[in-house]
Amino acid sequence: MPDVLSQNEIDELLAALSTGEVDVSEIEEEKKEKKVRKYDFSRPDKFAKDQLRTLEIIHENFSRLLNNFLSGYLRTYIEVDVISVQSLIYTEFSNSISNPAILGIVDFAPFDGQVIIDVSADIANAMIERVLGGTGKASGMSSKESRSLTEIEMTLLRNILIKFINLLKEPWGNIVELRPKLENIETNAQFAQIVSPAESVALITFNLHIGENEGMINICIPHFVIEPILPSLSSRLWFATSNKKEVTDEEREALETGISRSRLNMTAVVGGSNITVSELLNLQKGDIILLNKNVEEPLDIYVENQLKYKAKPGIKKKNVAIMISEIIEEGDELDE
Repeated sequence: MPDVLSQNEIDELLAALSTGEVDVSEIEEEKKEKKVRKYDFSRPDKFAKDQLRTLEIIHENFSRLLNNFLSGYLRTYIEVDVISVQSLIYTEFSNSISNPAILGIVDFAPFDGQVIIDVSADIANAMIERVLGGTGKASGMSSKESRSLTEIEMTLLRNILIKFINLLKEPWGNIVELRPKLENIETNAQFAQIVSPAESVALITFNLHIGENEGMINICIPHFVIEPILPSLSSRLWFATSNKKEVTDEEREALETGISRSRLNMTAVVGGSNITVSELLNLQKGDIILLNKNVEEPLDIYVENQLKYKAKPGIKKKNVAIMISEIIEEGDELDE
């Protein structure tokens, strides 16, 4: 299993980078080295790269909505960025969760199952401080002074998370009409086992700046939850649906004009008869075939092999013609 940093380790690494204790150039040199990643064929990745890319596009739109919302709601400088979208197993995600944790358990309707929104302690505390009129400096729940949320803080955080979740509806709207609902907030990862430890999940990680504070928000989406719409998570299909716009009156009129000029095959069925192949081969000019309809009965009129009308036969200007006597509504022919 690959090494996974806990939230506390991530916070300490960010602090070391900001103070200069860790040299960025050294990290870049390590990245340039050729690395070999182990692949377990008994536990293959269930998310294709194209599907992960589409999830990234969806949540980049979500990050912009979240940025606008938090800027107005907290009245301070906000910056939200998607830093990674990756496929891993649930146990790797749960092992990286800090303690105490802030885990929003979300019912991802209309899908069967739940997703998790993991908010870092520093970010949660900064938001609560701003809502209460403070400066937003995360001190009460920092990695060095972890503590549990009070009932008031939990209520404030729940209200913020509900607004977070409602913002997901619009970015997902091109694929599914999402109806997410916050079910619970857990502070212990052991009580947030929404899937089996070996289940594949897509983990979307956001980096948030709230004033001088910086932290992470993770959205953990199990594979089985969005499996029904995975074929729709392709970049080509997503772009095709996202580029749709409202049809104008001019476009609608042009469409109707084009349809009105379309040519369709119309067939009038006088009647039918059952004969043998031998009788068919021996038919001669002048032979009479007995049909299964009375001369007084209306004819069946088919448009592109679909029964649409009843009509009476006749003659108009020395041409054989029919006169529509009845319109067949959809489903009426099934009652006969």
